[in-house]
Amino acid sequence: MAEYYDAVVAAGADPKLAANWIMGDLAKQLNEESLDITQSPVDAQRLGAMIKLIMANTISGKIAKKVFKEMWTSSDDPEKIVKDKGLVQITDVSAIEGVVDEVIAKNPKAVEEYKGGKKKAIGALVGQVMKATKGKANPQMVNQLLAKKLQ
Repeated sequence: MAEYYDAVVAAGADPKLAANWIMGDLAKQLNEESLDITQSPVDAQRLGAMIKLIMANTISGKIAKKVFKEMWTSSDDPEKIVKDKGLVQITDVSAIEGVVDEVIAKNPKAVEEYKGGKKKAIGALVGQVMKATKGKANPQMVNQLLAKKLQ
């Protein structure tokens, strides 16, 4: 497993993200299928490439889980999977802003709760934006835009 980790990092992945993916999703999938690391259908280079997509904000962590599942059953590179499945994260502020405005308009109760001091109410609004964008909006941008617009 250490060699696999080293290879993922050598492929350009952030060491912490690499450790999280290997100990998390990869280990879980290997355990479910009674495989050891040498039998993984996702080689270190492809996992490293997927993590680089997360680092570049091309995909979110949530989208990465979909990409990883696809990589498990396909020999395609993560870039090809993201492109073919239309999974690129939305990072265009104006595109996200339009959805945020729409969600604010459709959820006056959550807006009122947030402005009344219930800061957790923003979570419901973030969820609505993510639902409207099919999970493709950059979550950090969504949070920032919502917080800014609700002040």
